[in-house]
Parts: sequence; structure tokens; C-alpha cells
Amino acid sequence: MDFDELSAPERRLWEAFPRGEAVDLTGGDPTVSDQIAHWGPDRTVRAEVLVALLLGAVEQSPGQVPGVRLTGARITGSLNLGHAQVSVPLALTGCVFDEAPHLYWAQMNSVHLMRCRLPGLVASGTRIDGHLWLEGSRVHGGLWLDGAHISGILNMSGVYLTNPQGDALLADRMLVDANVYCDRGFTAQGEVRLPGARVGGQLIFREARLHNPGGVALYASRLDVAANVFCDGGFQAQGELRMRGARVGGYLSFVGAELSHPSGTALNADDLGVETDVYCSDGFSSDGTVSFAGARITGQLSLRGARLGVAEGTALNVQRLQAEEVLLRPTEPIRGAVDLSYAKISLFRDDPRTWPERLQLDGFQYDNLDPALNARQRLDWLHRDTDGYAPQPYERLATAYRSLGLDADGRNVLLAKSRDRRASQGPARKAIGWMQEILVGYGYLPFRAASWLIALIVFGSVYFHFRTPTRLDTGQNPHFNSFWYTIDLILPIGNIGLTGQYAPKGIDQWIAYTISMLGLVLGFTAAAGITRALSRE
Repeated sequence: MDFDELSAPERRLWEAFPRGEAVDLTGGDPTVSDQIAHWGPDRTVRAEVLVALLLGAVEQSPGQVPGVRLTGARITGSLNLGHAQVSVPLALTGCVFDEAPHLYWAQMNSVHLMRCRLPGLVASGTRIDGHLWLEGSRVHGGLWLDGAHISGILNMSGVYLTNPQGDALLADRMLVDANVYCDRGFTAQGEVRLPGARVGGQLIFREARLHNPGGVALYASRLDVAANVFCDGGFQAQGELRMRGARVGGYLSFVGAELSHPSGTALNADDLGVETDVYCSDGFSSDGTVSFAGARITGQLSLRGARLGVAEGTALNVQRLQAEEVLLRPTEPIRGAVDLSYAKISLFRDDPRTWPERLQLDGFQYDNLDPALNARQRLDWLHRDTDGYAPQPYERLATAYRSLGLDADGRNVLLAKSRDRRASQGPARKAIGWMQEILVGYGYLPFRAASWLIALIVFGSVYFHFRTPTRLDTGQNPHFNSFWYTIDLILPIGNIGLTGQYAPKGIDQWIAYTISMLGLVLGFTAAAGITRALSRE
């Protein structure tokens, strides 16, 4: 390129390049005002001049670090560095591009495009040996970073991306060795895509705004972040957050976040893996389903102070979740169902005042409940599962009570299990169940069995007092006592001797047989139950 063909601002940039000096065309006003259309030749630089400088048109001065550092310019033409090798830094501040820069598959040094306005940026497959700094810029038409590798920081703080009908940010399989900042007012109109991306530090969406109503606001399936992920501090999303199969090496924070996707899932974190804790708490709200199905959280999943709700269906889905602790204490009752089926949680902490109207508990496993509550209260919790009778929730709750030494509560739960099972059976089994309930409380009310046994002894004593059995001719003449005769009928092993000396006939014989059978059942039931009650299992 001939130096004589350059305009005045281009000559300034050409001469400053070997020493890496900054060229400021703002005239003292660093802001990009609405008067861009009136910027004249004194603020215009052709993109081909930048390309020539970046590709070595000017020799480096000895002992100097060259670079393109330009502020307040209008860049005309196409800044096309596709497949190029650029060894010097590019730093543009407050610049306006007429055409989207193309950096695809280029090998770049640090790239700074701060507070710039661009009709798009194509950097697919780009390798940047340093930082990519886009702070405060506005990109219309999409930012493409798919397959890019950034060895330093990716800073998109305060960036405004807009492509409502498509991808605002396309960063599939992107690799960033350090932190990624999408905070301090980062706004995206359209889908933000990070599937398969890898971040070697932290991913920060603090105070970000994502807008893609009715669609996916953040698509980050299989995202891999070595440290923490922050979607808090006023984070808002309209549309689905899809983090299915993502991996987080630190903790995941949605503290105070506001999610909205009323027609479906607001947060899809199925099969998520988190090495420490997940915080959907302290003002977190979701209008749409929140799902952690199949997730593995080494520490705590906290929903303390959250607001969850859907118009219909499941508000919180944690089926198959594995976590050390789940803190489910929202600020108000959850609107919609909570699915806990087949989750495995060491400590489950909830609040009866905010229980949802509907629960799914089949297969839910836990070691401890906080608060433990009594059996009556926890049975109300179990009965919120409206999917029909399933034995496992009762068995699990009874086991939890027994592990705490609350055997009476455990028996009450198992009794409720038998009653609820009876409600799901046919007429014949219901009849048998009612008999078991009345006589022995399904074996879980031993003192009821003992009461019936005493009543049976009283009945037999009175009955045979007035209807003395026939004395057999055995050569003996024992004195008949109706009380001891009844006891003799009931004893399962051994006898007092009266049943061998007296034999009832007719209806009295059937009464005696009935007393023997009932006494056998009631006796064993009462003995086993009382023994179990007195000696904690």
C-alpha cells in the first residue's frame, strides 16, 4: 500500500504502528454518539489499512512493540483476516464498523474491541494467544466464536448482542483457558449458545439479561467450567436456560435470578454435574419448570427463599437427583408438582408451610429429614403423592423414624401403609383388610390385639359358665372352672388339663374351636407386638 494514498488519520495510524502508540480520533470525546452518520474523513479509516498493518506492511522498529491501537474511528470496508497469522495486538476503542469483521480461523494476538459498534463479528475457529476484550461493545447480527480458542480472558462485560431471529452468540465448542465475563449489563436479544464449550476459569453472567421469549435463551448443554458459574446479582432470562449435561468444577449460583419460560422449562439442568453446591435461593424465582433430573451435586442444592411455580404440571423436577443435601424451603408454597421420584439425598430439609399441593415420591431415598416431624404430619406429606399407592415411600419413612429411635412413629407409618394399600384393593381383600384392622391393627397395634384377647377370655368364661361342657368318664372328677377352661382352649402349647376332661357338643363345640383359633392368632400377635414395642428394633 502506497503511503501517499493514505488519508490524514490513516497516516497517523501508519506512523504510530511501529511503536504501538495509540491514535485517538475522538477530539476529546470518547463516547460513540448518535452522530455517527456525520463523522467525516477526519474520523474514517479504511479496513484495508488495518489489514495491511496487521499483516506486516510496516517493519517493526528496533526495541519497540508494534500494534494497532485506534480510538474513535469509523472503519469502512471489510476487515477480513480469515486464516491470517497476526503477531501484533489489535486494540480498537469506540470504533464503528460498516461491515462485520471476519477473523475466522485466524491466529491472532490479543484482540480488544471495546465500546465498538459492529454489524456482526465472525471469529469461528480463531486462535487468540491472549485476551479477547469486547467490553461495552454493541454487536448487531450475531457474534460467532464457535470453535475459537482463547488462551486468556474472554471479556464481554456490558456487551449488547442482538439477533432476535437467530443466534446472538454462537460459541459452540469454544475453548477459553481463563475466565469468561458476561456481566455488568451484558444483554443478548436472541439465543446465546455455549454447547460443548470449555472454560478453564469462571463463567460469570452476573447482572446479565438474556431475552429469547418462547425459545432458548441460553443453550449450554455439555458446557464444562473448571471453577464457578455465576448467574446471579440480578440475572434475568426470558426463555429456557438449557444446561443439560453441563459440568461445573466449583459451585453454581442462581442467587436472586429471575427466570421466565411459562410455556415450558425455565431451567433445564438435567444430568448436571457440580462439584460443590447449587444455589437457587434468596430471591430466585422461576415462572416455568426447574429441572435437575439426574443431576449429581456433591454438596447442597439450596432452594431457600425461592419462588417456584407453573400454571400446570411440574414446577420442580429432581427425579434421580443425587445430592448430599437438598434445602427446599421456598418463601411460599410451590405452585405445581414437585417430583422427587428415585432421588438419592442424604439430608432432605423442607418446611411444612411451603409444601406443594402435589408430590411424586415413589423411589425417593433419604437418610435424614429435617424437621423430622411426627408421623401424622409426615403422612400428610406422603399423601400429597396423588399418583396412586406405592409401598416404597412408606417403607422409607418408617426406616427413617426407626433410625432415630422413634419406633412408634415408624409403626404408625406402616399401619397407614396397610390402610392405604387396602383402599386400592378389590372388595374381598378390602373385607379381609378391615378384619385385620379391627382385630389386630395389621399387627402394628399390639395392645389392640391384647384387648381383643382379653375380651375373648371374658366371653369364653361367661359362655361356658352357663353352658358347662360334658364331663368325660376318665376316672377323674376335676372341678370345672369356665375361666381356666377358656385359657386352656387358647393356650397354643401344653394345657391345664380341663380340655381333656370336658368336651363341648353341638354349637358349643364350634364356639370352642373359634375361641382356640382366634386366641392363637391374637396371642401371637399381641406377644410379638408388645415384645417389639418394649425392645427397640
